[in-house]
Amino acid sequence: MNIALVTETFPPEVNGVAMTLSRLVGGLRARGHAVEVVRPRQKAELAAGGAGGTIDYVVPGVPIPFYSALRMGLPVTGELKARWRAWRPDVVHVATEGPLGLAALRAAHLVKLPVTSSFHTNFHQYGGHYGLQLGRDLALRYLRWFHNRTRTTMVPASDLRDQLAAEGFERLAVIARGVDARLFNPARRSEALRAGWGAAPGDPVVIYVGRIAAEKNLALAVAAFLAMQRAEPRAKFVLVGDGPERAALEKSYPQFHYAGMRRGEDLAAHYASADAFVFPSTTETFGNVVTEALASGLVVLAYDYAATREHVRTGANGFSAKPGDGAAFVAAGREMMSRRAEWPAIRAAARTTAEAITWESIFDKFESELRTAAV
Repeated sequence: MNIALVTETFPPEVNGVAMTLSRLVGGLRARGHAVEVVRPRQKAELAAGGAGGTIDYVVPGVPIPFYSALRMGLPVTGELKARWRAWRPDVVHVATEGPLGLAALRAAHLVKLPVTSSFHTNFHQYGGHYGLQLGRDLALRYLRWFHNRTRTTMVPASDLRDQLAAEGFERLAVIARGVDARLFNPARRSEALRAGWGAAPGDPVVIYVGRIAAEKNLALAVAAFLAMQRAEPRAKFVLVGDGPERAALEKSYPQFHYAGMRRGEDLAAHYASADAFVFPSTTETFGNVVTEALASGLVVLAYDYAATREHVRTGANGFSAKPGDGAAFVAAGREMMSRRAEWPAIRAAARTTAEAITWESIFDKFESELRTAAV
């Protein structure tokens, strides 16, 4: 098949969504499909003066408000219409709902091409974390309108499918996400890295990986860790990532270790060098970091939805709490720390769980949905 994949978030170094899309593109190309990624030129490429890839179709972009690391594509409907008349894809898959995604949706309809979409980010839920209820309602209305104009909307977890269906979204299909269990691996554990965090042998290290931003519920991560530390004073807390809340967090809790952004093998080593993982976000569509932590052999604590609901069984391969119940999350953290004697078995079970979450099975399902839409 000829496939046009439209996204704001590419190349894959940018964030978890882009890494997922990069995997899907690579998997489809490996199966012989011609995949052209339509995306804006990103900030790093502008600095380098290049387009970033010979098999991408790069369009003009502008910085995303409040997230200057990324650029969003402009609404180039006419350009895409001309492009797809010259190189006609069998299906257009729109992975983001911004101006470029909307232009792609319109252009595909104008030249009578089938369109599928994927729902990667709960933009409508972010409003609650920034006091923007009206914005949340408008975003939800737009997202429903957008996705219901495509033949299929692919979502990464069954509970998200059910939530969106209750909000009036139609033709939903669950396409989960795999994890690179070779990259994220307990074998990457580094005693030197742990020593740099101030952790002596036997000290439990708790890690958080993600944006340091309001929508990630970092205050609850801190509360859970402090409760764990009261049970085990030697515990250390490491935060991997960056964001608008970092400066305030560092000022309030200078005793924590702030590792900043990490990628690739460096990120994998940070995961593997910890012992436990806390992730209290309530706005994830999936939560790639949960499966990365499982693959790294960590004792996971997260809310029971999305990837956690799909893969974590409390007391067996991790711990979970009812979504939105902060007191239950903190209590689960205390329980987790009180059961340190069981951590070796729980960590081994976490790794076994992740080894079964293969990308090949995800490629099969994604390819099948595209073929069905293209008929």
